[in-house]
Amino acid sequence: MMKIAVLSDSHDNIWKLREAIPHLKEVDVVIHCGDLCAPFMIRELGKGLGGIPLHIVWGNNDGDPYLISKLSQSFSHIELHGQLAELELDGFKVAVNHYPKIGQALARSGLYDLVCYGHDHTAHDSWVSECLLLNPGELMGMNGASSFAIVDVKSRGVKRVTL
Repeated sequence: MMKIAVLSDSHDNIWKLREAIPHLKEVDVVIHCGDLCAPFMIRELGKGLGGIPLHIVWGNNDGDPYLISKLSQSFSHIELHGQLAELELDGFKVAVNHYPKIGQALARSGLYDLVCYGHDHTAHDSWVSECLLLNPGELMGMNGASSFAIVDVKSRGVKRVTL
């Protein structure tokens, strides 16, 4: 039974990331929908997750993409995908990007079981035909709660984790 943790919009909040790590270590795959921001967040995720695969897309506030890319190469379990990630996890088709409008269009395409996005810092999940459209909320906590989501691939259920 595969579980996927989805987070977004960390914006350098290393303290909330450290709080999230024990929860993230209980899943099979971690997805980050962009806006890590500083390169040190890669190091924190790489070390904190051990060998758990981490897939990351760029957000509009990710500074120093060169150093983020260079640091990510130190961790074999981290994959940077650019603006869009298309993944197949245990036969479960997933698309990841940073922006809500692109996420909505991807969900409407009918090509994916799960589409993840961030950017607007607002937790959201809904069904678009057979596709689960998910914004995990913001890890940063700018608008109140720091949160992320865990998706159970088998049941397609979403569990919200608030820190």
